[in-house]
Amino acid sequence: MLLLISPINHEEALEAIEGDADIVDVKNPKEGSLGANFPWVIEEIREITPEDKLVSATLGDVPYKPGTVSLAAMGAQVSGADYIKVGLYGTKNYDEACDVMSNVVKTIKSKNPDNIVVASGYADAHRIGAVAPQEIPKIAKDTGCDLAMLDTAIKDGHTLFDYLSLEDLENFTVEAHDMGLKVALAGSVKKDQLKDLNDIGCDVVGVRGAACVGGDRNTGKIHHSAVKELKELCDSF
Repeated sequence: MLLLISPINHEEALEAIEGDADIVDVKNPKEGSLGANFPWVIEEIREITPEDKLVSATLGDVPYKPGTVSLAAMGAQVSGADYIKVGLYGTKNYDEACDVMSNVVKTIKSKNPDNIVVASGYADAHRIGAVAPQEIPKIAKDTGCDLAMLDTAIKDGHTLFDYLSLEDLENFTVEAHDMGLKVALAGSVKKDQLKDLNDIGCDVVGVRGAACVGGDRNTGKIHHSAVKELKELCDSF
C-alpha cells in the first residue's frame, strides 16, 4: 500500500519527501477537501521531488462544469503532476460525473497516456448532494480513469469510517479491482486505521492530518518524523 502525503507548500513537500512518502500530493485545504493549489506551487514541488516519486495534484471539489474542469486538468498536467485527482463534488449523479471525467480523461490522455487520472467521490456524499460513493468505481471504469478514490467532503472531525463500514470499503475495493482499477482511500484516516485499509487491498492511502504536528490538517504542519512513522508502518504490512 502506497503512502500519499498532501503538503500545501514547498516547506511541507520537503518534509514529505524526507519522510519517504511514495506520492507527494499537492493540495490546498483552504479551498476544501480536495482544494486546488496554484500552478507555480505544483511546479516548485515537482522540481524538488525525486524523479522516482510521483507528484499528485488535486483539481478541487469541482462543479458540474466539464469544460472548466478539463482546462484545470491540463493546467495541473502542464505544471508537472503525474496524478490528476478530480473531486466529484458538484456532480449529482452517474451521468454528470461521467460527463466530467470522460472529458478530463480525454484531455489528459491525449497529451500523456502515462498520466494517472483519479475519480474521487466522497464517503459523506449525502451531506453535499454529490454522486453516491458506491457509483465511483463504475464511473471511473466507464470513463477510462486509472484509479477510483474516496475521501470525505466535510472536514469536521469525522473520518472515512464514520460513513462507511470496513465491509463497505472492502466491497468498493474489490469491485474496483475487478474492473481493473487501483483504489485510493482517504478521509481523516488515523494511524491505527492503516492496517485495516491495507488488509482489504487498498492500493494508496491518503493522509494529511496524521502527518501533521498536532494531527490537525488545517492548523498543523507536515513533519518528516510523522511521515516516516506512517511509511514504516505501511511497509511493515
